[in-house]
Amino acid sequence: MHHQTLPFYVRIVRTPIDLSAACRVRADSYGHHVEAFRDSLLEPDLLDADDHTTVVLAVDKVTRKPVGTARFQTNHGAQPLLIEHSVSMPQSMQADTRAEITRLAVIAGADPLVKICLMKASYLFCLAAQVRWMVIGARSPALVRQYRALGFDDVFAKDFKVPLKHAGDIDHSILAFNVTAAEESWRVGGHRLYTFMVETAHPDIQLFSKQPSLELEPA
Repeated sequence: MHHQTLPFYVRIVRTPIDLSAACRVRADSYGHHVEAFRDSLLEPDLLDADDHTTVVLAVDKVTRKPVGTARFQTNHGAQPLLIEHSVSMPQSMQADTRAEITRLAVIAGADPLVKICLMKASYLFCLAAQVRWMVIGARSPALVRQYRALGFDDVFAKDFKVPLKHAGDIDHSILAFNVTAAEESWRVGGHRLYTFMVETAHPDIQLFSKQPSLELEPA
């Protein structure tokens, strides 16, 4: 097992101050693409407080400023995922455990590793939570290509898009990732990220840290 230290850490949000910081990252990141969507993201929404939702925040070690965030919602409480208020998952997935990754955001100019480490955190979280399917909506062809490169597949027809209510009714492609099959798929396929995702320990991705505060620089 390789070990790699990161210039930032990724931890679970546990305080209102930390959640507010995650919201600012969301607003800055998404607002850069869709200005009208920015203000609605500055405050936590109802899903942030749900018992089956977890928010993580990436914080630069030197500046102590937030640089990225992601939110994981599982269907462990038998409630539909946020995306399922806009589209129904295929019958073949409905009997399985699922998690939707939303509000994945990285500030402009952040270390390129932030986004891939948020994806690794998503993968590790789903493994620990015994989730089989990771589901995500992608609004642009570039994002779709990025997720397909990680191993996500289109849930529906390749060109199928649906307006997502929780994303400003903007058309998104719907993709899913088989968490339980990922390790073997990456290994057998010689995926370029296999070593990073599976064979490298990143102690700065601290999904089970009990530290109550992320020690952020005051906003």
